[in-house]
Amino acid sequence: MRHRFSQIDVFTDRAYLGNPLAVVHDADGLDDETLRSFATWTNLSETTFLLPPTDPAADYRVRIFSLANELPFAGHPTLGTCHAWLEAGGVPRHADRVVQQCGAGLVEVRRTPEGLAFAAPPLLRSGPVDDELKVHLAASLRIDPDDIVDAAWADNGPGWVAVLLADADAVLALQPGVVDLDIGVVGPHAPGHETAFEVRAFFPKQGTTVEDPVTGSLNASLAQWLLAEGRAVVPYVAAQGTASGRRGRVHVDRDDAGVIWVGGGTVTCITGEVEIG
Repeated sequence: MRHRFSQIDVFTDRAYLGNPLAVVHDADGLDDETLRSFATWTNLSETTFLLPPTDPAADYRVRIFSLANELPFAGHPTLGTCHAWLEAGGVPRHADRVVQQCGAGLVEVRRTPEGLAFAAPPLLRSGPVDDELKVHLAASLRIDPDDIVDAAWADNGPGWVAVLLADADAVLALQPGVVDLDIGVVGPHAPGHETAFEVRAFFPKQGTTVEDPVTGSLNASLAQWLLAEGRAVVPYVAAQGTASGRRGRVHVDRDDAGVIWVGGGTVTCITGEVEIG
């Protein structure tokens, strides 16, 4: 069966410098094994499958698959899927927002001058890490434990643990070993730099360490942590992907109700059809 297919570059205003996402439209009728198999075949960090919503408050439903498993929520798939849905003619129920249904529930997406932005979901796990884990994180990152300014759980679905280093240069200099956790690392740029923070994201895959180009879920949880600790002020822009030759830009803001919004540019790179099933 043929399905409409899109490949979207996310968190960039220039194609091929962000984080790519594969989107399969009208995926109802495809079984779980087919979804997993196709997601593995794309060899992208995530592939999403658009479905009719089952919640009357939602505009569409999405299932998000990494190369290893299905995710309840992820940031760049949320923005890329919303972009693809709108481009394919999707009309939201409300003019000022799009409501996505996913494994984590309902997620609001809105248009901003910088592109689409999603409302950061609540953290499922937060709080400081213990000393033993801090030492383990340092060993995984191949740095001294004293180089870690702070570390905390920042899990909004994927399982992130966040590590703060002294500055952006320390983040860019990292050459991690094999990691066994999803580790997000952040460090501030000097005042006057075009971006406030440098971010890198590492996760395990089949005994190796993979770096994600630009990560919405991580930046959302980092924002919640950094703002709560008084280490950031909004609005700010985080850079990610620099060490991988990308130019990811993640825009973070907080509205009057205290909701944190995470967004950036989305660019269509491929459209067409794929044969699945």
